[in-house]
Amino acid sequence: MVTAQHAVLGLLARYEPKNTTERADAERVRTLVTSGDPWQRSSPLHVTGSALIVHPESGRVLLRWHQRHESWLLVGGHADPDESDPLAIALREGREETGLTDLAPWPDAGIRHLAIVPVPANSREAAHEHADIRFTLATRTPEAVRPENPQAPLRWLTPREARQVITEENIQETLSRVEALLAD
Repeated sequence: MVTAQHAVLGLLARYEPKNTTERADAERVRTLVTSGDPWQRSSPLHVTGSALIVHPESGRVLLRWHQRHESWLLVGGHADPDESDPLAIALREGREETGLTDLAPWPDAGIRHLAIVPVPANSREAAHEHADIRFTLATRTPEAVRPENPQAPLRWLTPREARQVITEENIQETLSRVEALLAD
């Protein structure tokens, strides 16, 4: 089994952060990974894996309503026990949250964006941060999309439409990076 350290550090070694903030975030993640279990949800900073799902043929992206944050977000989340690969986590979460069984990394399996995102406290957990490692996943069957529950609707949007509904600046940045790929 690949250790959490090897999986995350390997991905980070192949990734070139795009700006100063992202370089600092990547360094925080490296420090987190080398100091222990980066997936521990009880830690004030822990790694998550997420993705922007695309349908390359139509140029559309898929967003998921997140009731707790009251905003349109990417699919993704926390590691299950014994998971240590952020891409595998993004793929599993993507399948669970959308019902799409054909998801695959697109155009490659590299990190698309790394963002440390603050998560406010709620009745179940203290405020903390997600070191969110983001990928792009593609489907050939966008019509097969099914939300995992009625409180988490899904929407296929053009990048321009998505830009109108996304309220999180870090999600806008992920969208910009993926939009450039879709335009190619």
